[in-house]
Amino acid sequence: MKKILIAILSILTLGVVMTSCIEDDFTTSSSDVLAFSCDTVAFDTIITLQGSATQQFVVYNNSKKQINISSIKVAGISDAKFYLNVDGTKGSEFHDIEIRGNDSIYIFVEGYLDENGNNDPIEIIDRIDFETNGVQQHVTVSAWGQDVTRLKDFTVTKNTTLHAGKPYVVYDTLTVMPGVTLTIDPGVQLLFHDKAWMKVGGRLKAIGTPDKPIVMRGDRLDHVVGQYSFDIMSGQWDGIAIYGGSTGNEMQYVDMHSSTWGLQVGGVDQNQVALHMLNCVLHNSAEYVLLTANAWVEAEGCEFSDAPYGVVAFIGGKIRMTQCTFANYYLFSTIEGPNITWVIQDDDKMFSPLDCIIDNSISYGMGYDVNIGDNKDNNIYMRNCLLKSDGEDDAHFINCVWKGDPKFYTSREDYIFDYRLRNESDAIARGNRSYCPEKARYDRYGNDRFARPGVDIGAYVWIESHDE
Repeated sequence: MKKILIAILSILTLGVVMTSCIEDDFTTSSSDVLAFSCDTVAFDTIITLQGSATQQFVVYNNSKKQINISSIKVAGISDAKFYLNVDGTKGSEFHDIEIRGNDSIYIFVEGYLDENGNNDPIEIIDRIDFETNGVQQHVTVSAWGQDVTRLKDFTVTKNTTLHAGKPYVVYDTLTVMPGVTLTIDPGVQLLFHDKAWMKVGGRLKAIGTPDKPIVMRGDRLDHVVGQYSFDIMSGQWDGIAIYGGSTGNEMQYVDMHSSTWGLQVGGVDQNQVALHMLNCVLHNSAEYVLLTANAWVEAEGCEFSDAPYGVVAFIGGKIRMTQCTFANYYLFSTIEGPNITWVIQDDDKMFSPLDCIIDNSISYGMGYDVNIGDNKDNNIYMRNCLLKSDGEDDAHFINCVWKGDPKFYTSREDYIFDYRLRNESDAIARGNRSYCPEKARYDRYGNDRFARPGVDIGAYVWIESHDE
């Protein structure tokens, strides 16, 4: 019995000790102030008249005693509307918020910005004010407000030009009807909402310049994590489909990225060019970045990069590509196919035999280069190309650099996808100048392929770096 009483007494004593460790008193000292996980809540760019993504920060009470925040409120020094969420309640002002000693709370922030009447983003600065024991503290809120032109179920039924200025946001489908041309001026930004896409039955003329490229991307302008923007994420919008029967399409200095199924080109007549591309970037698709079917497609100086199915697929038709880079370091899943997939002729003969010539180009990355198969009787040629594979020249692979390494600046682990050439690249001066037409003389950055005796392989001219 005595042992039982001692055990009960010990438990009761322990309970007293544990209870005494919890400080229920409130500090009223002005020296006990709040600490914050950041001094500025930064929203990046917010499309006006459209709610922002949610940001968050942490408020710490480093005192041993509880603290009472008598007031938390948005100062309202800007015209923007910022809303807080504290303890599951949304609003712009809160009172008597308690934080236990050595504890913390999360505060979530959302923004809604009115139009500002400018083409370029305008910086918005506001403040979240805290009052604790008579002490005023604050956290700055910053954002950039971007006005846009909204295109909802937009159908081009007559020749139309999209001019540079405010970005365009496509919310569903942008349709170019047969018999008409959509011209996109240099410097235009086309931002596509989730599931939005462009279908071309007529003709697309997207002609950018080195200093004013045309950008086609998703409409998420914030960051997915840390300093990394949503540009690294594929599948933000569907893509572009050029239908069979549409010819004379032109894309120059177009940066198209973060789509689901990329650019798809259909054709019914290999006697007319369906699409010509110059110094374009097709990057980061959830399927292919480019898929052609029975179409005549030409490209010079283009980068085709990063997609899980493989970078490009050519099903029948006519393909002519020079000074291109096919690279695959796709980030979000296993790479399932080669950089370059070619279907010579389908079993049902729905497509014409593939006629494909690729010159002065690179195929490299985490997957393998090209389809494996017998090329004896086809019309596919790769000339002066750099390949990752350990192979040898034959009638279809001519003067190629086998088992070469372009030494890209790409660092997948750091989310850097830069397919220019380092000093030690095997692609330097290994191309054939006669394959490079005058219109492809300059790369996307304006560098001259003919400035040195040897032409570099791939989309980009090697520029010597003195920092390596």
